[in-house]
This record gives sequence, C-alpha cells and structure tokens, in this order.
Amino acid sequence: MNIENAQVQMRKGILEFCILHIISRGEIYASDMLEELTSARIMVVEGTLYPLLTRLKNAGLLDYKWVESTSGPPRKYYLLTDLGRTSLESLNETWQELAESVTSIIEKVELHKKIANGATPVSLPPTPNPSANA
Repeated sequence: MNIENAQVQMRKGILEFCILHIISRGEIYASDMLEELTSARIMVVEGTLYPLLTRLKNAGLLDYKWVESTSGPPRKYYLLTDLGRTSLESLNETWQELAESVTSIIEKVELHKKIANGATPVSLPPTPNPSANA
C-alpha cells in the first residue's frame, strides 16, 4: 500500500464537500477558495479546482456571477444554488455518519492496544439486542 497515495485519495474524496462548505458561507472568488483549502492542508491546485468548479456548476450545485474589479478584469464569484444547499445538507449527514464510524473503529483499536499493553479493560456499554424486545 502506498501511504502517500492513500492520503492524497482521502483528501480528494472530501474536496467537493469542503468546496461546497466554503461556498455556502457566501459568494467567493476561486483564488480565495484555493487559499483556504491550502491553509487547511487539503492541498489543491488551480488545475484541480477549476475543472471541479465547472463540474459542480454543470451539476446544478453552484452558480457564479461576474463582478467588476477595480484592479483588473472582472472576477467570477461562486455561490450555491438551492440544489447545492440541499446536497450539502445530505453530504453533512453522510460526513457525520462516517466520522462517527471511523472514530468508533479507531477508539476500539486504541482500546485493544491498551489491553495488549496490560491496561485493565474498561467495560463498554452493552450492544443492544433487537431480538430481546420481540
């Protein structure tokens, strides 16, 4: 397994989600998105961002408007559509489920490591048995 490749794929997997979140705060210029994604260590480049923005626009999740600039050519500002907001809400739910699932797995691994190193196990709450209620 190539760890570096896995890390890149994980970042790519959440890139659209992060972009929709950034745009959901209000109209934003692409270079400002790049700056925020870079500072968040998502590490995206213009060659990745612009085609992704075009794909999201073609899917109806975002739109843009041109705004005149005092320091050069007009700038394209992106904003979410109603469909984009609805999609982001759905992605938020999925993200919460995934985050909880991954955290649960990681916590169990850490617990097993502690037990293997001689720590006294902490009793975990019982797993509900749906057939007991029948």
